[in-house]
Amino acid sequence: MNPAQKALWYIESHLRSPLTLDEIAPIAGVSRFHLVRAFAEATGFSVMRYVRARRLSEAARELAAGAPDILTLALDADYGSHEAFTRAFRDHFGVTPEMVRATTCLNTLKLQEPITMISTALDHIDPPRTATGKAFLVAGISERYKLGNGGGAGIPNQWHDFHQQSANIPRQLGKLAYGVCCNGDDAGNFDYVAGVEVADFSELPREFARVRIPAQKYLVFTHKDHISSIRRTVNTIWNRWLPQSGMTIADAPNFERYDESFDALTGNGGLQIWVPVKE
Repeated sequence: MNPAQKALWYIESHLRSPLTLDEIAPIAGVSRFHLVRAFAEATGFSVMRYVRARRLSEAARELAAGAPDILTLALDADYGSHEAFTRAFRDHFGVTPEMVRATTCLNTLKLQEPITMISTALDHIDPPRTATGKAFLVAGISERYKLGNGGGAGIPNQWHDFHQQSANIPRQLGKLAYGVCCNGDDAGNFDYVAGVEVADFSELPREFARVRIPAQKYLVFTHKDHISSIRRTVNTIWNRWLPQSGMTIADAPNFERYDESFDALTGNGGLQIWVPVKE
């Protein structure tokens, strides 16, 4: 497994937490020295330079959206003070945080987008099983993405936000988590909801998204490798396995299903990918 890909996943899913090379290297499965070289060869960045650029870019977006408290942004970006954050922000973008908040403009800033994890198709994928899924409700955090050109690269960070807020979702059922793809359009945009099953939406706060999953026939694929390579599995399913199967995809949400064996800290443990098909 590619150490740089594992490191990218961990960085994006822990962007608002303290991060060090000594913490990231074990997740990538290599030594600190190995990670430094592997990450630079794969991305053109040093590990911590990428971390800083991503954090400052996300802070810039929040400032342009009118974030009122710069100190909170500084702490989220792992800076100990308003002054340290302002100095780093100005060195990186050439303007101060206050100027970005006042102008609400990002056009002149060179933002660092998430680097997309490898999505080339696999040579082999285990055949799926067939299952009839019950209707159920999912509540969680939703973001809209565009397919291709890095679409979905922000999903690891979305899961981090979900884990930070999931305790505030009422009426939860079971311990499974779901990554639901839904509401796709012809332009390639889709909603991704990181969430949990709930009994109903009656007490759900407005900040959480809600998705109704219908009773449906599914093909259930297993992704056994590290979460950083999930794009390869998904690409193989949609571009190789399904076209060769002759089966027809149903117009319904497809989703990832994470059970207790998945470790959200390390990205290991595997998951299931449920793809809806017509009877």
